[in-house]
Amino acid sequence: MKHLKKIAVALVLFVAATGFVNAQSKVAHIDVTQLLSAMPEMKTAEAELKKLSETYNADIESSMTEFQNKATLYQNEAPSKSKEENEKRAIELQGVQKNIGEAQQAAQRELQKKQGELFAPISDKAKAAIEKVAAAQGYDYVIDAQAGGGLIVANGKNLLVDVKKELGI
Repeated sequence: MKHLKKIAVALVLFVAATGFVNAQSKVAHIDVTQLLSAMPEMKTAEAELKKLSETYNADIESSMTEFQNKATLYQNEAPSKSKEENEKRAIELQGVQKNIGEAQQAAQRELQKKQGELFAPISDKAKAAIEKVAAAQGYDYVIDAQAGGGLIVANGKNLLVDVKKELGI
């Protein structure tokens, strides 16, 4: 009888331990940066941003060249002009320089705004695909595997291949 109680207790403990192990959360990881860079939409968005950046840079460089030419002309003509005229020209050059600086800042703001507009839907699509694959495979948590992404251990399943398949990449 004592022996039967020991077996019953051992069996209960075994079942409880097995249930506890099965109740553990499943964790997987994925390198989100790698996923995003593999998405065709991201390549298209990056190309569009690059083109816009080049346009802004060309405009600013054109303004800088115009400024430099005017500054050189004014400097060469300075000895033959009156003091008042030279002061007026110096103020004009300062205004042009200020406008160029403001144009650079405006271009930077516009690029950041455009980047947000282009990347947000791509990021949302990737997140939805990650959530769908994780749910289908029974993962409770998916951690970004990139350095600094909050990953402690990378022994879990990597969902990159499955999420790429979900996205058709």
